[in-house]
Amino acid sequence: MRTPGQVVGAFAASHSPGITGWPERATAEVRQEVDSAYREVARRIEALEPDALVVVSVEHFTNFNLGNLPAFAIATGDSYLGPVTEEMARFVNVSQRRHPGAAPLGRHLYEFALDAEFDPSLVEGGLDFDENFSVPLKHLDPDARYPLVPVIVNGVNPPWPTPKRCYDFGRMIRDGVAAQSEYSRVVVLATGGLSHWVGLPESGQVNEEFDHDFIDRLTDGDAGRLTDYTREEIDAAGNGAHEIRTWLVAAGAAQTGFDVLAYAAVPEWLTGTAVAAARL
Repeated sequence: MRTPGQVVGAFAASHSPGITGWPERATAEVRQEVDSAYREVARRIEALEPDALVVVSVEHFTNFNLGNLPAFAIATGDSYLGPVTEEMARFVNVSQRRHPGAAPLGRHLYEFALDAEFDPSLVEGGLDFDENFSVPLKHLDPDARYPLVPVIVNGVNPPWPTPKRCYDFGRMIRDGVAAQSEYSRVVVLATGGLSHWVGLPESGQVNEEFDHDFIDRLTDGDAGRLTDYTREEIDAAGNGAHEIRTWLVAAGAAQTGFDVLAYAAVPEWLTGTAVAAARL
């Protein structure tokens, strides 16, 4: 009899294209801190020996558009191309590669979500990556070793799913992993955030007060505090700050607090940059 699946690790990291595309613009101290944190997460993931990674990010209109922008989506492909084009690959300084897909786990999670009263979109076949997945995976899975289940959360354009809904979606993923046995060891990885503005005059600014408050809540791990955000509170940290929804999914899957391995306000990378690991 197979052992039920388990979320054995949960991590979260920023995915600014500057992290890989123009790292030299940040100070040596910042680069060292962020690179060290990414290396530590890569080491921990390897030590966990996962059968699959559920990678949660936002959609930058690479696959969806304003006429079709789901609150949540689960992909069930056999493989995924990232970055999507050679131009994007040059922009983020990540070589194009095919990442293997954990298609059976993706299909299971989709069906489990429906039974759990969630209604995510189903992405059968292709889902192309931009910086959302490609930047962190360059650090954490450079050889494309781990089978992936990409999950999309709308964090780019209103109306967004509420913070609580995102947290509960993560808890559903945790329960879904436990309701199957083909993939016994699963790691959840969230990417995005923290504070930043995209395509607006404020681009390059960082709201450190918001970032530190969010980090404090993430470290504490209390679901009530983590999800007690209004739209206006997140707006104050930029339209890109709504990407913290992916971190809330990871927190729901972890059901525990996180240790923040790195944080720096990096206007040169246009974002508050952070890397964190759940205390599992």
